Amino acid sequence: MSEIEVIKGEIFNDHRGQISSLNSFRFGEVERYYFIHHPDPKVIRGWHAHQFEKKWFQCVKGSFTMAFVKIDDWDAPSKDLKAEIFEISEETSEVICLPMGYANCIKAHDKDSVLMVFSGKRIPEAYEDSWRYDANNWVDWSKI
Repeated sequence: MSEIEVIKGEIFNDHRGQISSLNSFRFGEVERYYFIHHPDPKVIRGWHAHQFEKKWFQCVKGSFTMAFVKIDDWDAPSKDLKAEIFEISEETSEVICLPMGYANCIKAHDKDSVLMVFSGKRIPEAYEDSWRYDANNWVDWSKI
């Protein structure tokens, strides 16, 4: 069973517009947040991992495919790790909660897509626990 959690929210529409909410999302572990503006759907962003940092992802514009792998060896991870694939878009109100110990890689489907990321660590602590791996590992992005 996956350790990755999807927190479902709500979307309310009426003649005044739309309200998207995540009433069950708790900010207790969040230390900071930032936005990833992804202008080109051809660009693969990742793999980026943290041993001790938790992340939460919410799409605020466009849509993304997100892949996650649990790292088995930080200096030389196995080439055959199995990625868990998630689709996320502005059409759904949800947050994907990624536990510490995982790498993430993202691909936008729409030009100028935007992802909001909440982080469980402040800078510079996050930078000291930053691991990067080749974007071609674990997922064949040409099929996505």
